[in-house]
Amino acid sequence: MEVRVLRYFNEIVREGNISGAAQALHISQPALSRQMKELENELGVTLFERGHRQIKLTQEGSYLFDRAQEITTLVDRTTVQLQKKAVVSGVINIGADESRAVQPVMDCIKHIMAKFPQIRLNLVSGDSELLRHQLDTGLIEFAILMGHENLIEYNTMPLSGVNRWGIVVATDSPLAQKKAITPEDLIGQPLMTSGQTRRQDTFRQWAGMALNHFKFVGQYNLVFNAAMLAKTGACAVMTYEGLINPCAEDDLVFRPLTPALVDQNILAWRKDNRLPNVGNIFIKEMKEVTHDQNQ
Repeated sequence: MEVRVLRYFNEIVREGNISGAAQALHISQPALSRQMKELENELGVTLFERGHRQIKLTQEGSYLFDRAQEITTLVDRTTVQLQKKAVVSGVINIGADESRAVQPVMDCIKHIMAKFPQIRLNLVSGDSELLRHQLDTGLIEFAILMGHENLIEYNTMPLSGVNRWGIVVATDSPLAQKKAITPEDLIGQPLMTSGQTRRQDTFRQWAGMALNHFKFVGQYNLVFNAAMLAKTGACAVMTYEGLINPCAEDDLVFRPLTPALVDQNILAWRKDNRLPNVGNIFIKEMKEVTHDQNQ
């Protein structure tokens, strides 16, 4: 399976038909059709349901399209990193969950970009499951992970600051009248959390037996839209302090959990991944920042 053929395949999917893709790629339509037929024969699957004007992906075709985008992106990124050794340039590919505690990392990146103006940043937002997948597939080199996870496969660097858990509720909710929220306060209350929160041992230990009586009504990936649901009074949303600003959202309040539940931020990168030059610069700068903060 050649990268060139995967690029052809990606273009066909984006155009929706072979003729449009052939025109965009500046090759003949019969040649492109032959390349796709050879790809199907090589893989032993049918990639397209061919119609009169439009093509439709089969289940196998959809799977290949997802993987082909990752492969071609990784090839392009690797090529750029290798070709730019003469100057300090390239892209820092870093993923992070939502948290105010990532600010020291952003401050470090600002310092790096000031010293090396040709460096660029690709910032991916997502939960730990998404970020670990992208780390493992090489789509990002670094991830800021939160909570307590098994990171034996990664190099790690603890970051300063902690994330304090609490709930966001509408101002007219009975929970808004409390200064802090106990597990018993949440019994029977409609509650939305991130998917990873419910799986964390620390959350289960905090909730104790009351967890069996929590009324989970859904989960979120990023918290902003979930907070809009909380504003309606439909549920409480469990999140980190500071992600939703009560001053900006007058109909919402944040109440911390008690006993306090906090997560630390961890910078992680794979042990078996040889970092590009710009990645090594990032690690060096982060170690200096961490050292200065510990003095």
